[in-house]
Parts: sequence; C-alpha cells; structure tokens
Amino acid sequence: MDVRFPKIGDGAEGGKVVSVLVKAGDTITTGQTILELESEKAIAPIPSPSAGTVASVIVKEGDTIAVGTILLTLEGSGSPPSAPPKSKSITKKIAPLVTKDDESESDIVTGDESEEGPTPAASPYVRKVARDLGIRLSRVRGSGSGGRVQLEDLARYVSKLEAKVARAGRYAEGPQGLSFPLVNQDFGLYGPVTSEPLTALRKIISSRMLENKVTLPHVTQFDEADMSVIETLRIRHKAAYEAAGVKLTPTPFIIKALVGALQKHPKFNSSLNEVAEVLVLKQYFHIGIAVDTDAGLLVPVLKDADKKSLLEISRELALIAPRARDRKVGAEEMKGGTFTISNQGAIGGSHFTPIINKPEVAILGLGKSRLKPIVTTEGRIEARLMMPLTISYDHRVIDGGAAARFTVDLVKAIEGFEEAEVKL
Repeated sequence: MDVRFPKIGDGAEGGKVVSVLVKAGDTITTGQTILELESEKAIAPIPSPSAGTVASVIVKEGDTIAVGTILLTLEGSGSPPSAPPKSKSITKKIAPLVTKDDESESDIVTGDESEEGPTPAASPYVRKVARDLGIRLSRVRGSGSGGRVQLEDLARYVSKLEAKVARAGRYAEGPQGLSFPLVNQDFGLYGPVTSEPLTALRKIISSRMLENKVTLPHVTQFDEADMSVIETLRIRHKAAYEAAGVKLTPTPFIIKALVGALQKHPKFNSSLNEVAEVLVLKQYFHIGIAVDTDAGLLVPVLKDADKKSLLEISRELALIAPRARDRKVGAEEMKGGTFTISNQGAIGGSHFTPIINKPEVAILGLGKSRLKPIVTTEGRIEARLMMPLTISYDHRVIDGGAAARFTVDLVKAIEGFEEAEVKL
C-alpha cells in the first residue's frame, strides 16, 4: 500500500521533511513515527497508518510535500506496493494533448476540495496516472461515455491548473481580496549576489506577518518604565531562586505585572470574531513569548500565567526558550495565546513597533533597559534604570484613550512591584 501524507490539522496543508526515520526493509507498526515534518512553526511527527515492511521510501530530507503526497510504500499490509510516482515523465506524455486555445476551466469540477465526491469511471491506467500525479478523479470532468475520465481529460485538468498558477504568478493574492506585484528581479545585473531558498518556517512567518499587518489597523503606544524596584528585588532574591534551580530574570516580573494590567483592562485580553461580529473576552491569561531562533521567530505560549507564582513562571520560561531554539515545541504549544510579549532587551535596541499576533488584539514590545538621568517628583536628578516599552493594538477593538490608560497601569505595576510576589 501507498502511505500518503495526511492532513494533520486545520490549515496544515504541507511542510518540509526534516528527517526520515525509516528505510527500505524496516518492519514498522501502526502508529510508528516514519518521518518528522516542519509545519505550523513546529516539528510534527507523522505516524504510519498501517503495519508492514517498508518496500521503498519515496521522500527524502528537505523535500516539500503536500497533503496526499506518497511518503513510502508498505508490503504485507493488504496490497502490493506501488511504484514511486513518475509525475514529471507522465506529465510530459500527456502535455501534448493540451490545446493552447482552450481557455475555459470547464474541465475542473467546482466545489470544496476537502470534500470527497463520487469517483467517476476511468480505466486502470488513467487511475494510476491520476494517483501518481496526486489528482482526485472526482475533481475532473470526464468527456467519455457516461462521464468516463480519459487521459486527455487529465491533460486538460493539469493544463487548467498550470494556467491558473501562471495567471497568478505575477501577483500575490493578499487578505481580503487585495493583490500586489511580486518582486522578480535579476539583482545580479548590478553586482555579485548569493541566494538561499526560504525555509518552510520563513514562508509561514512571511505569510502571517503580511496578513496581520494588512488586515489589522495597527496603532502603537510608546512609553518607558523605571525598572529600579524590579532590579533591586531581583538582586535581593536571585540567590534564593538559584537555590531553587532557576535564574531570576526581569521577564517573569514583566509577565506578572502584565497579567495584572490585563485583568484590569479585559479588552486587551480579547479576540474579535470577525464572522459573528462579536468581541470575545477571555477569562484565561495565556502569554505568548516570542523567541528568536536561527530558523525564525517562534511564539510558544505560557498557559495560565495568572495562576502561577514568580518561581513557576521563571522555571517554565527557562524551559521554553531552549526548546523553541531547538525546534522541540509542538504546534499545540504555540496555540491559544491571549497576549504576546516580544522582548529584545537581551539583544539591545530601544522602542520598536511589533506586529500584532492575530487573533490577539495587542502585543507588548520591550527594549533594553538603560541608566538614564531622571528628574524625580522632588526635583532631584537621579540615575534610573529605564526600560523602553511599546504596545501595538488593534484600533478596531481598542481606542487611543484605552491604550493610554492600559499603558499607564502597566508602567505603575512595573514600577511598584510588590516584594511579596517575589518571596519564596
């Protein structure tokens, strides 16, 4: 039997093969992981749907695959193994059957491609060609007697798909029906260049950032917070935390202060249901932590931050970052966030304008804390450790006044952090 790549979740239509864990001759069991796939910003294990002996492995590391792609063939699992797909050679054989002046798309049966319609009649050879090309016969309009699908019907179907791709090739279809020209320029005309292919993760990040930026009316609020109190508490209690097995950093303090501000301003912990046109106010506080990795930005989620102590948050953060950098976080660990923090403090820099992580409605950006001369309320000039912070918010949900009040309360929570929250 052919083992094909299944649909592994909503919106997960494909990905890049990271590792192949079996080889020809291996005996495998039902549910055994046969490969790992880079999809939805995570490494997903792909199990075998059946037991048997591996006759041949079709894919290799680095391949980009889609739902329905044949991964391997099994013997002793109910049917003999089929030969590896020869889509390119078969396409060449049937391509001459296509007429260039046939501009209509009548050969493509419309409907939801996720729905399995009735399979029309076809010869065994036509069925094999369709299977090797990854074509569902239910999507092809047959021209033979009684709607029988013939080889030339497959050829026309492939031609229509290629024509649609060619027409869309110069322009990218953006969210809400927007389109814009794609860059396709030979930069080597002006000097020496090198190029590298975009990874599957980078393509996902690119698509989502574009959608978030275009579909959400971003406004960004800028401010600074005096970190002097937090830094004093951190130094005072870091030895006790180290004895408990964790390093005490400023981030857990920020998370605790943020949760307090979110509880006071529930709209910042909401999502807009655009179809039902209702605002969903969430009673849980799952904080996304943006992690900078070699492969791209990942956002694992720290669940129920309101129910965890500073020690518990510190311990969980100590595990999140290295697991994200090693690409060990699963897709489920990056879902369900209600608000995201993007912290560039360890790298440097000051204010920046983070892009909201849809369907959330706001995001907090943190810069590097620096000593600055500050005029106190008593009129004295003192050196204070000031941290730049920015809050980008969805103006459909949050108005400027609400954003200003949220920012003021967040800064107050940071600057007046209670020592009782730190003590073990």
